[in-house]
Amino acid sequence: MSDKEEMASDGSLNVTLTLRLLMHGKEVGSIIGKKGETVKKMREESGARINISEGSSPERIVTITGPTEGIFRAFSMIAQKFEEDITAAMTNSNVTSKPPVTLRLVFPGSQCGSLIGKGGSKIKEIRETTGAQVQVAGDMLPDSTERAVTISGTPQAITQCVRHICSVMLESPPKGATIPYRPKVVPAGTHAVLAPQHSAQAFAIPGQYAFAHQDDWMHLPPQVHKSWQYLMM
Repeated sequence: MSDKEEMASDGSLNVTLTLRLLMHGKEVGSIIGKKGETVKKMREESGARINISEGSSPERIVTITGPTEGIFRAFSMIAQKFEEDITAAMTNSNVTSKPPVTLRLVFPGSQCGSLIGKGGSKIKEIRETTGAQVQVAGDMLPDSTERAVTISGTPQAITQCVRHICSVMLESPPKGATIPYRPKVVPAGTHAVLAPQHSAQAFAIPGQYAFAHQDDWMHLPPQVHKSWQYLMM
């Protein structure tokens, strides 16, 4: 166990932090649940505040605030719910390779250098330690100073990855003011910032890696599934 994992496990990192997630509408609906029952349960059991941005945008911001242990529990519950959604979707599909759970953090650009590390050393360490795939977008999200950080893997790997990310946030606070990303209403016929059409390109471009939305994965052609399996080897 690394020093940072020991710090997280013994509670010394138990300070209040805020993490922001970018989600598609279907993902938001999944964690809200029928009459808000799912998100209510997540709030109660995690001890974290989970707020979902209003609006009719195809993408929404989910803000998780609380002590770090509460944040870890909230992320674990969200990732587990998405894992259940993937399993349920596969029962009515001929897809044989199970896609990973994918979460998209919205991360201050001034902290991305610390997350990546010199020569990519930090992000490599996080990948190897947790087993999760972590990719930092090369460009800022529109009209903001934040970037998308995509985490993909099992719910357990994602939670461990979030532990490391919280350590980075505490060790390297953001520099200057952060202009938060706010999803805009997208006119009919166009696509959202992290829409699946970027996925094919992202399979080949380091630093611009994106994953298909869990529901859309089931409709991708077989060669894309093979590409994913190749990348995970």
